[in-house]
Amino acid sequence: MACGTLLGIGLGPGDPELITLKGLRRLQAAPVVAAFAKAGRTGNAWTIAEPHLLAQQTRLRLEYPFTLEVAVSDPRYHREMNAFYDDCARQLAAHLEAGRDVAVICEGDPFFYGSYMYLHDRLAGRFAAEVVPGITGMSACWTRADAPITHGDDVLTVLPGTLPEAALVERLRVTDAAVFMKVGRNLPRIRAALGQAGMLHRAILVERGSMNGERVTPLADWPADQAVPYFTIVLVPGRQGVR
Repeated sequence: MACGTLLGIGLGPGDPELITLKGLRRLQAAPVVAAFAKAGRTGNAWTIAEPHLLAQQTRLRLEYPFTLEVAVSDPRYHREMNAFYDDCARQLAAHLEAGRDVAVICEGDPFFYGSYMYLHDRLAGRFAAEVVPGITGMSACWTRADAPITHGDDVLTVLPGTLPEAALVERLRVTDAAVFMKVGRNLPRIRAALGQAGMLHRAILVERGSMNGERVTPLADWPADQAVPYFTIVLVPGRQGVR
């Protein structure tokens, strides 16, 4: 019996209509659909995919042992997350070895800060694997914010908000445009770095871009003590030169 194929399918930024035609076709052809989610939560990938899933498909929830409860710098984080991804890979391998294709769905693009990568690392050497790219969250956010991000020779830098403030400032000072991922509790650090780099007045905060509850706000107007949801990106458009 031939083994199944591992599929990493990017669902796009949140709007169910922004999945690609190829992604939709490959998703609906897979007998098994898997996605990561926080325990006790529906999961964003499941929410996006729901209108497209078929009744006969087997759904496999891969629930994280923790999300923000343990710091990345804590040795326990990598130890337990590695064990978790190993277990997830074993679950998927059982289906693949039985000849069933498995579609692992994720928000945005699978190879852009996507958890799918950890399964790909563990399984792509043993099974056929195909990745279907998706529209990234940042692309949807700058579109919904009506903020063209780069032009001409502008350099765009994508920064995780988890970096130390000094590192953020250093990188901001040598770029024309920036996108901050992993905002959440890191927003005060991001705001401070933008202030030091003289870019705060250009920064735009986008919550839930392309999804229900979307909100676009100049970061300078955002209350310093107000939290932001998981799906939040901070944009710093370039295009400051001659147009």
